[in-house]
Amino acid sequence: MTTSSNEKKLTKKELNSLFWRSFTTSHAWHFERQQHMAFCWSMIPAIKKLYDNREDRIAAYQRHLEFYNCQTTMQPLIGGIVAAMEEENANNEGFDTSSISSMKVALMGPLAGIGDSLIAGTLRIIATGIVGGLCMSGSILGPILFLAIYNVITIALRYLGVKYGYGLGGNIISKVSDTSVMQKLTTALSVVGLMVIGAMVATNVVVSTPIAFDLNGTAFSLQETFDSIFPCLLPVAAFAGLYALNKKGVNILAQIIGIMVLGVVLGALGILG
Repeated sequence: MTTSSNEKKLTKKELNSLFWRSFTTSHAWHFERQQHMAFCWSMIPAIKKLYDNREDRIAAYQRHLEFYNCQTTMQPLIGGIVAAMEEENANNEGFDTSSISSMKVALMGPLAGIGDSLIAGTLRIIATGIVGGLCMSGSILGPILFLAIYNVITIALRYLGVKYGYGLGGNIISKVSDTSVMQKLTTALSVVGLMVIGAMVATNVVVSTPIAFDLNGTAFSLQETFDSIFPCLLPVAAFAGLYALNKKGVNILAQIIGIMVLGVVLGALGILG
């Protein structure tokens, strides 16, 4: 990486731009890399500010066009941390750019789980409960109050995410300049992310089998046997199969069509419920 003799520093202008652009997180989405285009777009002002060299800018854009997916309210926190790491990269020729991608990957899973639980699973339900009576009575104040409760809180979280994420990113860099420490940190965050993904597989992926046998007058349910040995075994197996297909580069659309066809066939044969 080429660096300037003058230290590059992001200003409030670039951070505010990151905040406003974060609202497009789910507006440019596709099955292969999901929210990567919106994330990259939110980083453009910071990248232009930090890198004068065209090749350095292109390298930064490519970093942020990798797979990305997180709960939208949590995205500005990741953006702020990554912006601070890009700033360090622009000022430190020996900075390991792979740590930027590693940090994004490590944070996506845990923050997605937190965001889904607190925002979609808690805040939205509470806001709905508060305004339910007004809506049922036909009052226009119902939807207005719902939008006010939901958006004031989520917008505040987005703004604070950029602000404190940027500060946190600077502290992380100063404290983990040692490559081995950074590796341990990203590994630990990756483990947390995998735990969240495992919990999501168990609660959101539903695969079961109705197969049952009559052995000497005793009913024998294959699904109950699986659950007694390894709860959620079939969802985990299905997830592992899809993961293997992704690792081999199988087209996502082909996987979706394959799942639909396989589900219909196995359901018709009575193998899956």
